[in-house]
Amino acid sequence: MIEIADGVFIRRHTELDLTLGLITGSGDSLLVDSGMDPALALEVRPSRIVLTHNHFDHVLATEAFLPCEVWAHEDCVVDETLLESRARYYSEPFEGRLIAPTHTFRDTVTLDVGGRRVDLYHFGPAHSSHDVIVHVPDVGVVFAGDLVEEGAPAQAGSDATPSNWRNVLNLMLELNPRIVVPGHGDPVDARFVEAMALPAVTSPEGVTPEAT
Repeated sequence: MIEIADGVFIRRHTELDLTLGLITGSGDSLLVDSGMDPALALEVRPSRIVLTHNHFDHVLATEAFLPCEVWAHEDCVVDETLLESRARYYSEPFEGRLIAPTHTFRDTVTLDVGGRRVDLYHFGPAHSSHDVIVHVPDVGVVFAGDLVEEGAPAQAGSDATPSNWRNVLNLMLELNPRIVVPGHGDPVDARFVEAMALPAVTSPEGVTPEAT
């Protein structure tokens, strides 16, 4: 784990260049996305997981962290279709259990993580129909999920809405983040997000089609 702000950590995975987050408070913690590697559960035992969206690389290890609350947008569905996407990358079968969200919200909700405020936002469809942004206001950190990628163009699959991507990113920037953690890659700043917003949503062709 790498600490990027007071009590806020990231875990980088070479596989798919995935970036997970951990937000800590007094005797409590929240994990941003569960990823695919259940071994992380040997290191951290969060009371909550927030799923930024339902793509397989962000959700398949959730079972390893139970018991805990699993938060997501109300339109987030975790079902067998995720395994079809996974099969395009991995030949070996998935041996775990798919875990659906236990707690959902529509537009915004505030969580208390050991006395620390953490805000969850859904600003509309973009990378998926149900993207969740996780904001830690006391240190100016935002976890953007796959709304932002570092080291590769933004990815858009069949469930993406490229025409709304700019709007979602602009609303995220109104949170005045000091650090933005992408779903894949190293943390970036607001200027990076401003620069990637234009090609991402000028037209559908501006977003790279996603293999999944």
